[in-house]
Amino acid sequence: MRAATSRADVLPVLLAAVVWGFNWPATRIALHEVPPWTMRAVTLLLGALALAAVALIRRQSLAVRRDHWQRLVAAGALTVAAFAILTTLAQLSLPTSRAAVLAYTMPIWAALMGRVVLGERFTARRVLGLVLGMSGLAALAVPLLRTGEISIGWAYALGAALAWAAGTIVSKRFPVAAPPLVVASWQLLVGGLLCSLGMLAFETDRLGVAYSLPTIAALTYSVVFAQAVGYVGWFEGIARVAAGTAALASLIAPALGVVGAMLLLGERPSPTDFVGLVLVLAASATVVLPARSAAR
Repeated sequence: MRAATSRADVLPVLLAAVVWGFNWPATRIALHEVPPWTMRAVTLLLGALALAAVALIRRQSLAVRRDHWQRLVAAGALTVAAFAILTTLAQLSLPTSRAAVLAYTMPIWAALMGRVVLGERFTARRVLGLVLGMSGLAALAVPLLRTGEISIGWAYALGAALAWAAGTIVSKRFPVAAPPLVVASWQLLVGGLLCSLGMLAFETDRLGVAYSLPTIAALTYSVVFAQAVGYVGWFEGIARVAAGTAALASLIAPALGVVGAMLLLGERPSPTDFVGLVLVLAASATVVLPARSAAR
């Protein structure tokens, strides 16, 4: 049996959720001057170096089995590269608060894919989660459909959620035999390299531009806090608490993304945006929390 979880055990996971939540407005601030592929290439590559340094300090080997590299690259391309660039593109045509809510439908799609690909049981709780999730999307979409305000940003944000869910299924089906922190560092490197290809293909004319202090601060936050502190806190936390507890704690990230967008970007989400947020968070919590018998 797992020992009782203390508040101190949950703190690293909460820290990760907080820094990830406020990374949404930080990303939007950086996008005022930094093109999307460049921003993701820089933050992911530097984040990969930071995580690798932490792993080495902890005396964890960075070696990965040769026959597991394809698994690592596939998961990194989906959960890191695709998720990162698609959420970034979504923020260029959507309010940051709405993009955060749409992107965090990822546990719902992961549950659907898990049923189809892995044959995972579709419990009553998961069905409820899917109903809540679809209701949340409807709350967000219906008012915009009536006014013709649906944009390509919706496709980007939902595509990001689907990519993350697909990467999760790949990781479950084909796990990599290495410590989680080491896997994360390599996946960030894969994501950074793929985004670098996009940068070289689309944004070479904007390289070498001097950035303002707010942009530098936003990029620094993304590297130091969202990548390094966030991932270290997450893996430190899930080593101490049940997976369901960690997943539930992480769901404050989109809520803080909305709050951060209001405080730092001056966004004013509509009432239906808040309804959608509540329904999506409820759906995700329903899907990710284990049943009581399994938890025991």
